[in-house]
Amino acid sequence: MNLEMRDSSMYASIFMSSYSCSFISSPSSCHFNKPSQVRCLRLVGCHNISVEGLSEVAAKLPLLEDLEISNGPVSKEPLEAVGRCSPLLKSLKFNSHGYRRPRIECDEEAIAIAENMSELRHLQLFGNKLTNDGLKAILDGCHHLESLDLRQCFNVTLTGNLERCA
Repeated sequence: MNLEMRDSSMYASIFMSSYSCSFISSPSSCHFNKPSQVRCLRLVGCHNISVEGLSEVAAKLPLLEDLEISNGPVSKEPLEAVGRCSPLLKSLKFNSHGYRRPRIECDEEAIAIAENMSELRHLQLFGNKLTNDGLKAILDGCHHLESLDLRQCFNVTLTGNLERCA
């Protein structure tokens, strides 16, 4: 666990911890006694985070502005919870391993982002399984996007109206 203070805002970076979510949301945590003040949260390599655990954390972080979830299994439900509970969210990095084969297409996460995170300014979906339909949903639902990173999103083809993203 790495906690640091910057500009009087609380930041947290959590690496490889399966109990991190319950720790963050615990009001009795001695090192993290103001979870509601967290503005930036990075969950990297947390493979044992449950849908319920991340959803519980989201409910405790109404001031969250910057979220990174990298290399951990997460589904649409926690993304929906983060969007509902953290209306100030401006930046989301939701990164996976970009596998070209087998070709698996899934727009659920993209639709969850589009429907629940309309205030996003920066979105990184490295290695996501979204398709052109998921990308279109994001572009239609997140009107404030300034940057969009779709590296290794092998199911997206920037043709037609989507060429404006290139």
